[in-house]
This record gives sequence, structure tokens and C-alpha cells, in this order.
Amino acid sequence: MEKVAVSTTSFCEYDQTPFKMLDQKGLKYLVNSTGRKLNKYELVELAKDAIGLIAGTETIDRNVISQLPNLKVISRCGAGMDNVDLAAAQKNGIKVYNTPDAPTLAVAELTVGIMLDMLRNISHVDRQIRAGQWKKLMGNLISEKKIGIIGYGRIGRKVAALLKSFNCPIAYSDPAIKDDAAGDDRMALGDLLKWADIISIHVSSAEKIIGAGELDQMKEGSWIVNVSRGGVVDEEALFKNLKTGRLAGAAIDVYEREPYTGPFLDLDNIVLTPHVGSYARESRVEMEKQSVANLLKGLLP
Repeated sequence: MEKVAVSTTSFCEYDQTPFKMLDQKGLKYLVNSTGRKLNKYELVELAKDAIGLIAGTETIDRNVISQLPNLKVISRCGAGMDNVDLAAAQKNGIKVYNTPDAPTLAVAELTVGIMLDMLRNISHVDRQIRAGQWKKLMGNLISEKKIGIIGYGRIGRKVAALLKSFNCPIAYSDPAIKDDAAGDDRMALGDLLKWADIISIHVSSAEKIIGAGELDQMKEGSWIVNVSRGGVVDEEALFKNLKTGRLAGAAIDVYEREPYTGPFLDLDNIVLTPHVGSYARESRVEMEKQSVANLLKGLLP
């Protein structure tokens, strides 16, 4: 019986349909039972005999691929592809797929949710009450705030659509878009940083975009949100801006190193979530179904 490896940490936790899809095709599946992200050695051990891999955010580089001689298909359960060495996969004749549509609404809703949390100090006052403090902190409305979106693909546009119900002016920066999108204003990155009250990042690569210089260009008292990729924002520079109060706050779902254990933990003006952008039950189930469908498409054309 041909084998398929499933390296994501919670596959089929809420719906067994994806496993049933594999059963129907006579495929045996080997699953990640650690409850955490696998390192490269563990990934190779799991998938060494597999013809297909349903992957999460594990590093699948040239070295890993070279140790998986039977692998024919990598199916990412998620949108991002930066953890996969696409050139090495192509060189080895491995088909690579992802599921860019399924997590869009989940990530967009989380973005708006943590913006509201950030502006109204929800997590902060929750912690205070649990610590026995009854202190009413003044927050801010999201209504009519100028939202600058960096990266205007599926998720960036969905965030914009949701925020328009709050009467928020929207502008974006995305060099990949040549024409005006959805009637919103396009700006150069520097102009966007100076204009926006809230910067929301939705890029698809882990290349550093916001460093110390870019943070200096942001309005004093503005906010920044990153639910895209760890490493996009210079964490040390962001910490300094939050510590001094030059930026009013931040909300972060992704980090340079995960699990995150750094100095943001000591700040009250930042909302931290553990890389849960796609973790809405409905979106997660759909993403898993699509990942299996893609795997089968690659294996059984």
C-alpha cells in the first residue's frame, strides 16, 4: 500500500473527511503525533517512504527533499509556500500545491479582531481583571481610521472589504499590482506609512519589509498589525518603538522564531497570538479537504 505523510499538527481534528478521501484511494497515511511543528530530521523520518506529503509550515529545503526519494507530491495545507524549496522540488520532479483560498476569510477576520482588541485594550484589561485590578483603560475607535494595507492579494483585499463597514479609508502598497484594485488608493510604501493610522501587513514572502527606517516613517501614535510572515517586521526595532510609546500598539500573529519567547511578552501595548490566522474551524476543515484533493490530483491525474 502506497504511503502518504501528514506533517501538520492537527489534521482531521474536527472532520475525518480528508482521511476518508485518502482511504477511498487506498492510501495509507502516516501522521505527525508530536502535537508540534516537526524539525527537518523528524520530517524526513515521517515521510521517508511516502509518495505524497501533506505539509504545514515545516522547512522542506533541498536537503530534506534529497532524502525523500519516493516523493511525488507536496501539498501545502495553507497558502504560504516560502517554507518549500520550489526549485529543488521541480528539479526532483515533485509537484507542489497549496490552498490559497480556504484560509482567506479566517485570516481576514482575525486581522480585524486583533485590531479591535489592540485599539480597545481588550486583552490588557482582561489580564488586569484576572490579576485583581479593576482599571478602566481608555481605548480608540476603529471607525474612520486610515488603514494602510501592505500586500493586496486575497487576504489584503478581504481585510479591506471588512473594514469598509467601519467607514475606514483604505489604501494599499503592492508592487505586484499594476492597476488600481477595487477602487482603493495605491501608494508607494513610504507614503503609505506616513498616511496610515493603522498598518496591516499581508505579504506572501518572509522578506523583511518593515525595519527601523520604515517604523520611523510611521505616524507617532499609530498601530501596526502583522498576520502574514515572521521576519517581515524587524522585531527588535518594533519593540523599541512600542517600549518608548512612539507607536501606540501592535498586534502580531507570526514571529521570526516560534514558539515566541521574546521581549514582547513584557509589553502591555501589543496583542500576541500564536500563529492562528487560519485556525477557524470551518476554514481549517475546508483547507484540509483542499489539500487532500490537491494531493490526489497530483498523484492520480
